[in-house]
Amino acid sequence: MLVNLHVRNLALIEEEDIDFGEGLNILSGETGAGKSIILGSINAALGSKTSPDFIRTGCDYGLAEITFYVPEHKREVLKAMGVEEIDDGELVISRKIMQSRSQIKVNGQAFTSAQTRLLAHELIDIHGQHDNQVLMDENNHLDVIDEYGNNDISSILKEYQDAYKEYLKCKKAYNSLSIDEEERIKETAFLEYEINELESAALKPGEDEELESEYRRMNNYQKIADNLSEVSMLLSDGEHNLCDMAGQAVKCMIQASGYDETLSDNSNILSDIESLLSDVSHNLSVYMSDFSFDQNSFAQLEERLDLINSLKMKYADSIDRILEILEQKQQKLEEFNDYDAVILSRKNELDNSYKKLKNIGKKLSSARKKAAEGFTGEITDALKELNFLDVKFEVLFTDKDADHRGMDSVCFMISTNPGEALKPLARIASGGELSRIMLAIKSVMAESDLNKTLIFDEIDAGISGKTAQMVAEKLNRISGNNQVICITHLPQIAAMADSHYVIEKSTKDNRTISNIRMLSEDESIYEIARMLGGKDITEAVMVNAKELKNTAKAMKL
Repeated sequence: MLVNLHVRNLALIEEEDIDFGEGLNILSGETGAGKSIILGSINAALGSKTSPDFIRTGCDYGLAEITFYVPEHKREVLKAMGVEEIDDGELVISRKIMQSRSQIKVNGQAFTSAQTRLLAHELIDIHGQHDNQVLMDENNHLDVIDEYGNNDISSILKEYQDAYKEYLKCKKAYNSLSIDEEERIKETAFLEYEINELESAALKPGEDEELESEYRRMNNYQKIADNLSEVSMLLSDGEHNLCDMAGQAVKCMIQASGYDETLSDNSNILSDIESLLSDVSHNLSVYMSDFSFDQNSFAQLEERLDLINSLKMKYADSIDRILEILEQKQQKLEEFNDYDAVILSRKNELDNSYKKLKNIGKKLSSARKKAAEGFTGEITDALKELNFLDVKFEVLFTDKDADHRGMDSVCFMISTNPGEALKPLARIASGGELSRIMLAIKSVMAESDLNKTLIFDEIDAGISGKTAQMVAEKLNRISGNNQVICITHLPQIAAMADSHYVIEKSTKDNRTISNIRMLSEDESIYEIARMLGGKDITEAVMVNAKELKNTAKAMKL
């Protein structure tokens, strides 16, 4: 449930804080008052694309922050999506929009726009005019059926998609062998050449690092020798070398500590230093006795490194990767040398994978058709409740080539008038009819996902009179199990409000701002009267508004 919307410095809004209630929340106001800003702010907070132009003129940033109450059965789902803490079911999504970037936080954690949109899908369903166009695209009809039959379809769809990946893998493996005899002979010869080149090199893992280290040592032989000679002289050669001086210092310190025990620690330290200097001197002596430079060995080292580096440039950037490639080429050559048997094996694997895919595809199709039967019945009933009196609705299935979604193509077919043949939904021309059909679909889908917030914008486009009243009643029924927020210009819908808000324009410091406020019952009746009568709110209009409100109240009892 959407509990609160906080907006600052967006479009015409300076700062607004809106608390939403359960049931049916209605937002109304004159054209241009800023109703779209409210929806735009919610969309922005939920990760939709936005622009710095949305920031109020003269401000450095804009803020859209929404607070949800998350029911217990949704909390684990959201935690699996990366939300670490949902204390007492409260979820706060905040988006700060700046000129160069925007920042989204979910309960204090940084989230990307994509992550936030996935999160929002679990909490809220926003219907705007664009959704009618989505409904016109038959590619989306299959998604509706899958969502409707979620519990029965999702596991089979997952099984199908795993089988489809395996099928594509087998198909790729089979196609990789589909070459003519002449091409196979050429490729075999080339493989033999490359394998011979790599096998002759006899590369060993880590060999290049060892050789490069040895090359660096031999290439700097003279510098190492000069430096070590200098170190050796300082440590142990000459009249005043470090080892002798350290030994003399230790003797003196031992004598001194015989008279004062507090010097014992320093005596021990000096003894350690003398020992370390002696060890270094000995180690250097051993190193230098074995240290030599051989021109032939250096030339062989250079030659080996040149070979390894040339193979790296040709095949891969590491010996480990080159050895993997060698193994792959050896396997490929074995396949070409036993071509007929391998291609038969691959063909069998491909056929078996497709057979498995087809069987799961049939199971998936059956589950979808079963779901479509229930969906058809519920949609037909919902459409009749929305003043489609002689409506016929069907879900048409046709077979198609397998893809990641299955082997079904789905099209919603409808007839809205007696005697008319069923036609694809995409041929419905009336905006009002499309809006009602979408409302019917949303109402049916809402039954399978309770406690979700539904937002409707322009759901009342192109309707009036009795149809408007029936849409209002449908919205009221949906709000029995789901929070509904509806932006409307129809008095019949506004009268059904459990909470009614008005959006108004005003002027402050010579600037236009939009304000939103919750209406009392009397104020709501007056707003309904404005929607009925426009500028001229007569006594008769007020009576009509009260009747609408009383009728709505009676319906809610």
